[in-house]
Amino acid sequence: MSAEQDGKPRLLIVGTGAMACLFGSRLAPHADVSLLGTWQTGLDALRRRGIQLERDGRLEKVPVRATDDPGACAGSPRALVLVKSWQTERAAARLQQCLAPDGIALTLQNGIGNLEILAAALGPERTALGVTTMGATLLGPGHVRAGGEGTTHLAAHPRLGAMADLFCRAGLQTETVQDLESLLWGKLAINASINPLTALLGVRNGRLLESAPARRIMAELAEEVARVAAARGIELPFADPAAAAEDVARRTAANRSSMLQDMLRGAPTEVEAIQGAIVKAGEAAGVPTPANRLVADLVRAQVGLHVEGNR
Repeated sequence: MSAEQDGKPRLLIVGTGAMACLFGSRLAPHADVSLLGTWQTGLDALRRRGIQLERDGRLEKVPVRATDDPGACAGSPRALVLVKSWQTERAAARLQQCLAPDGIALTLQNGIGNLEILAAALGPERTALGVTTMGATLLGPGHVRAGGEGTTHLAAHPRLGAMADLFCRAGLQTETVQDLESLLWGKLAINASINPLTALLGVRNGRLLESAPARRIMAELAEEVARVAAARGIELPFADPAAAAEDVARRTAANRSSMLQDMLRGAPTEVEAIQGAIVKAGEAAGVPTPANRLVADLVRAQVGLHVEGNR
């Protein structure tokens, strides 16, 4: 993969899961897209039939390249990092082998701390942060269902212009902002209040609103994040975090959260980048986070018991 084909810009997507396939399917008609991953079953499916995207009641098949070899992606000018947060260190090491010296790696991952891991490996000049409200459900290897449209916000960075233009050409709602911290922590509050509860209860997002106890827990989880953010000098993009979490659960009622999808597949969850990160940030700021601490331990226990039960 050395030269751009048919004048299309080269784009490397690190990951082969739901979000990687969602963005890959939307961007491939406008870019020379390659997916770099380690999930062999997913890679095999992508090589055989491309990405299968279910959107608006239709099935689209989008051809892409797929590889597990960073060397095959050498000199990539731009990369989109869409692996799970617990895979970020491995993704950073692989990008060291294939990202161009003047390239840029954009993370749109859940949780906090991913940018710092990438920047430590690649340098701050080659890393950038984004926040997206787009969602997707992985139905099988290389097979994804879109969860509705959302906005992708990109931090201002001198190397992100071409990426922003590409997103816009692909019809993705894209905005560049000077300070992404507010949106990042706003998404963290939403994820913290919805994802672990849906995973623990085994329900889709909207079902949380049918339970008064679940709504009370959602509210406390979101409000703890708001208190930690305030202690760090960050103002969330909404005045009422509990109401914002309920609004997202209502708008995504039919969706399975990413943490629930991970739990159902017996895969590691992103609880450390969400609840775990909130607890650590709260400790550093002197803000108690008992609800997030308890929920994190419950998710850890659930995953541990699942693994133990399968032995």
